[in-house]
Amino acid sequence: MDISKSIDFLLENAGPVIQYRLRKEILCDIGKMEEENLLEQVYRTPHFKLLKSYVKPSGYIGSGAHGWDNWRGTVLHETPLQDGEAAARLLSYYAIPKTHPIVKNFVLAMGDEDTLQNEFSYIPPEIERYKNRFRGISSGYGLMVLIYAMQAMLGYGDDEYAKSFQSVALDAFRNILSLSSLNEMTKTRQSKAKYNYPYIEETASFPCQYHLEALAYTGAWRTPENVKMMADALNHYNEITHDANPIHVKIGSRYYVPFPLNMHNRPIRAFREDIIDNITYRRLLTEIAMLGVGESVKVIKESVINVKDAIGSDGILKMRFDLPHNKRYSPKKIGYPTPYEDVRLEPDYTRKYAIECDLTFWAVQFLFLCKQI
Repeated sequence: MDISKSIDFLLENAGPVIQYRLRKEILCDIGKMEEENLLEQVYRTPHFKLLKSYVKPSGYIGSGAHGWDNWRGTVLHETPLQDGEAAARLLSYYAIPKTHPIVKNFVLAMGDEDTLQNEFSYIPPEIERYKNRFRGISSGYGLMVLIYAMQAMLGYGDDEYAKSFQSVALDAFRNILSLSSLNEMTKTRQSKAKYNYPYIEETASFPCQYHLEALAYTGAWRTPENVKMMADALNHYNEITHDANPIHVKIGSRYYVPFPLNMHNRPIRAFREDIIDNITYRRLLTEIAMLGVGESVKVIKESVINVKDAIGSDGILKMRFDLPHNKRYSPKKIGYPTPYEDVRLEPDYTRKYAIECDLTFWAVQFLFLCKQI
């Protein structure tokens, strides 16, 4: 497919983050001076400047990660970017080089036990969470699942100290292939709790969004056999999940909501221009494509066809925001890069063509990752 009009549209209308990522990652036509100039523009964007204000002397950014916004009436985060995970996501989505001092020091802070303990001691639940940080690492709940994924998103997931998590993530997906139903690994909770969902033990091996992200942003695990296994596992996941499959993870005597691969462990759905499936719709498809599985994953193959059909004659990706269902998950509502938001790269959605640039860049990136351009 000729997407030259899409690229021309982005080069003419996109903001610095998309310009940088398009030139650096896809077109590969950026010189050193141009790269430095675009990065300086990225560093002047409102969200990046705000993130800089949350960097602590330790190098850690904000407080905690995927934690509490408030605690017993006390507001803990001025904005979502004061949460460590949101900060890591912004740095990753903006493609801030791993050599940048903010990124380097953030990762060093995550790898220093004393620093990390201090950063997760600001309220009682976080103290307990840090103490149990390695529990549930295979079943998709533990704090270290998140920390390893954050390191991977920042470009350090292939470092020796973090690489072991790739085996954990691969095993979580590999285990899917042995199941004919999720019921084979879940247990029934004997209580009358309000959310009395089936549960899995903390030692169970089951993939979550952070297992996927740790693999999507790393390369050491990639062999032809592992890539094929991932494609087979993702296809099988869709075969054995029907509608929503909410589950909990049992850690000790308590039950926690894991970080599901997809919302409530529903089947992964292919892109359609008339249905925005959930709040991380495009992001999930992107991360699957980043694995290098190409069209061997059925939802990716279908998505490629639908993305091509949704790109108009002007090169812009079209989506039906006017339909009632889509208003709930419209990308127009994306503010900060939280775990439960899709990717937004344009700082100002009041600017002409800003949202069209975000969507069209995603389409170009997705087709590029699927080796369609």
